[in-house]
Amino acid sequence: MIHSPGFLKLVNEARTRVKEISIADARARLEKNPHAVLVDVREDSEWLAGHATQAIHLGKGVLERDIEKTLPNQNAEIIMYCGGGYRSALTAEVAQRMGYRNVFSLIGGYKGMVEAKWPMKQEA
Repeated sequence: MIHSPGFLKLVNEARTRVKEISIADARARLEKNPHAVLVDVREDSEWLAGHATQAIHLGKGVLERDIEKTLPNQNAEIIMYCGGGYRSALTAEVAQRMGYRNVFSLIGGYKGMVEAKWPMKQEA
């Protein structure tokens, strides 16, 4: 996908303030910490088409409104992913600004997870 210059500028600025992790690191963190949460921040239609089996859905469009209700523990380890690792950088930054202290953005996102044979499922 070709992204607009303004969008890329926002993402690149956010990346200076968030922690990004690889798919291998995400797997290791999720195995090590049973309380870690994998959050899919993509649109509803993307979620329905396929997502990581252990992920919860909290779309970018409702993140600020719903994160405190969905994930009340601001110390929880949260790994956010999107389609390719751009929107998750933005949402990780927003979560940090809201007080979440242990948030990561997954490099490569859903596309990378599929390539890495991450277990996926689809909603009916």
